[in-house]
Amino acid sequence: MPIPEMALSPVKSLYWEVFPSMATQRVYCTPVLWAGRLYVLGGCSENGLPLDSAEVLDLESQRWCELPSLPTARAGASAVVVGDQLMVMGGMDAQQSPLASVEVYHPDEGKWERKTGLGQPSMGITTLEKDGKVYALGGMGADTTPQASVRLYEPTKDQWLPLTSMPTPRYGAFSLLHGNKIYVLGGRQGKLPVTAFEAFDLEMKSWTRYPCIPSRRAFSSCVWLKATRSCRMREKRADFVAGCLGGWVIAAGGLGNQPSPLASVERYNQLKRRWEPVAPLPSPRCSCASIQTPNMLFLIGGVSQGPSNAVEALCLKETV
Repeated sequence: MPIPEMALSPVKSLYWEVFPSMATQRVYCTPVLWAGRLYVLGGCSENGLPLDSAEVLDLESQRWCELPSLPTARAGASAVVVGDQLMVMGGMDAQQSPLASVEVYHPDEGKWERKTGLGQPSMGITTLEKDGKVYALGGMGADTTPQASVRLYEPTKDQWLPLTSMPTPRYGAFSLLHGNKIYVLGGRQGKLPVTAFEAFDLEMKSWTRYPCIPSRRAFSSCVWLKATRSCRMREKRADFVAGCLGGWVIAAGGLGNQPSPLASVERYNQLKRRWEPVAPLPSPRCSCASIQTPNMLFLIGGVSQGPSNAVEALCLKETV
């Protein structure tokens, strides 16, 4: 997510907003923010089974509504908004096997519809929407082999088309769209995180390799910064949420050296080139799902003593 060219906001302008809890405790769920509503799909329950439940929070009224159940219970799925429908794909089933199924939700009709599957089961795929088309990259197959596949979905034809494969097979990678390129960083091959950093040119349909990222990372987050030297965070943390608010890079929650999840939150000060503390997370958690708007960084569900139903957002106070 690019950092806008702007002065850093005062740290006091960052505050936590606590939303009503979800009806269902869940981890590895899939959130989508669409038209002022936060959709939360699937995930894992406290007994480790994938969920078919879906719910939506109206951010203005702060009320949750139960949606029709997903046709396929799934955890760790990917989802994007395409036109006037919400598309969910991949993930894992109750046998912890990857899924190939794809389903879309029609909010006007209040129902789910099955679509053409991915072609091969995949979990940990990374997905992006551009110009009404969906790109699905990588994933892990049923035999646990990392995939290099790049697939393009044409909604009008309900058809998946193969594109040039990634140079590095992986799942759990981070991707972002910048200009006319999809950048893919890190990921995992089996139990081993990778350092690969590659970009797919949407016009040329070709890949470019960049220098590897310094540390092995899977299921990571990324923000764009001007060139600067690296700087260690104040605390070691894994399975945390990262984002950008008011020019600050934010790192929230996660797991440190203790068995309990972290409540600590820190921001990166680009001017002073150091990490500084921010108001702590109201509900200490790790493995949260997250979603970002220009003024809000949502942390959804995750793990505390068990799966959590908490929904909280670090917000940037608007100034006149």
